[in-house]
Amino acid sequence: MSQDLYLDITDFAHGTPGWVQLLAELWTEAGLLLFGVLFLVGWWRARPDTGRAMALAVLAPLGTAFGYVVSELLKSVIDEERPCRAVAGAAASLVECPPYGDWSFPSNHSAIAGAAAVALALAWRRIAWLTVPMAVLMAFSRVFVGVHYPHDVAAGLVLGALAAVLFVRLLTRPTAALVGTMRASRSGAATWLAGRGPAVVEPGTGHRVPRQAHRRREPMHRRG
Repeated sequence: MSQDLYLDITDFAHGTPGWVQLLAELWTEAGLLLFGVLFLVGWWRARPDTGRAMALAVLAPLGTAFGYVVSELLKSVIDEERPCRAVAGAAASLVECPPYGDWSFPSNHSAIAGAAAVALALAWRRIAWLTVPMAVLMAFSRVFVGVHYPHDVAAGLVLGALAAVLFVRLLTRPTAALVGTMRASRSGAATWLAGRGPAVVEPGTGHRVPRQAHRRREPMHRRG
């Protein structure tokens, strides 16, 4: 069934205008770059937020990398040939068919996209409306250009998403603790990377200072 669907999609792709084919070819790689930009934006917007929010922002790209590693390990075990070589009578792929040994299942692009979409949504819930369609479209583009079966990209999306969720959930608490330590540090580089966190108003002065700096100034008897 997946092979028949692959043939239907690739035949459809060859019947589309040249600009549509070009956009599909570009999107298979450009989508990864856009996810990278969103990682940076997510980190920047989390700098004045809580330690947990910063931890989720930092773990988003790391969880995505973990999703890719899991996908690559599985790919090396299954050794499924690319449909652009294996399917008889298929239209030529719109991009160069990957070399022998660069296996098809699961799709690494789709795993990265699924992991990035979910990890970003965990750190920045309002962005899910953008990241999820981005991931699905990137996965579809891999079939559209002819280098993956539909089941390759479906498995990649699910695998990447699950790997990212597991990675982020397991490491959120220790990463948030590390962020707190960095914010309390006197190192300017550490503070800049971790952000200063939410500001608080110091009693009697009305000055807004970073929460960690306020805790350093707080008398010991009040902390107890």
